[in-house]
Amino acid sequence: MTAASPGRRLRQAWAAGTIAVPGVYCPLVARLAQRMGFPAVYLSGAALSASLGMPDIGLVTATEFADAARAIVAASSVPLICDADTGFGEALNVERTVRLFEATGAAGLHLEDQQMPKRCGHLSGKQLVEADVMAGKIRAACAARSDPDFVILARTDARGVIGFEEAVRRAKLYVSAGADGIFPEALESPEEFAAFARAMPGVCLLANMTEFGRSPPMDRSTLAQMGYRIALYPVTGLRAALGATRAVFADIQAKGHQRDTLGGMLTRGDLYELLDYDGYDSRDRSYFS
Repeated sequence: MTAASPGRRLRQAWAAGTIAVPGVYCPLVARLAQRMGFPAVYLSGAALSASLGMPDIGLVTATEFADAARAIVAASSVPLICDADTGFGEALNVERTVRLFEATGAAGLHLEDQQMPKRCGHLSGKQLVEADVMAGKIRAACAARSDPDFVILARTDARGVIGFEEAVRRAKLYVSAGADGIFPEALESPEEFAAFARAMPGVCLLANMTEFGRSPPMDRSTLAQMGYRIALYPVTGLRAALGATRAVFADIQAKGHQRDTLGGMLTRGDLYELLDYDGYDSRDRSYFS
């Protein structure tokens, strides 16, 4: 039997119940997420930009995103959702973006309705393209995919720019254009999350549970009851890793050692197991036995 495509497996995962999807900023973290049982992972533009030492303002290129996605897919087998920013251009650019991302083995992507230069969804200063322009990009994305199960999600940033009602209007338009699901960015209260879900019955909805932004952190069970199918944690792992790294670096500076933080570290054995070190070693030995 032919194995289900990544997009099909992603659809099956959210159909079975609301899924938690962590952001993975490198292949090793993707493998860790897989080992811990997460049904899908996410490549965040914010996290990828930050890992390259840049802010999330549209500086990372489509090919840099695709290279990162390809490396993550090679290291793990769970479906990968990719942030594709604005599609890196107009409708014809979106065609190429979808083909690039699908060729990496990713399960799907999301496009947003901002103008370039884009901004982090929880910051001010964003500008939107016309809704019809975004709808055209969605149609181009759907036409460009070779696997009909490759997931096309539409993100709208309208809530923070024009208002809640415009976010709902745009979301309905994007679904009509062919989007497989909607990512309403920067909703500002549990009541708004619930109202948005009521306005979009039967649509796969993604809730962004990023920290320190405009949206309140909410339990996945609460989101599930509202009707959201994906709970996204795009930069959580990176923020936690940076916080822990800063703490151990501070100890090295102030105390001259890292002994007090050993308990929070992945051991050498755990790291080697995650990397399948023994598998590589045994295969290498077998070639010369």
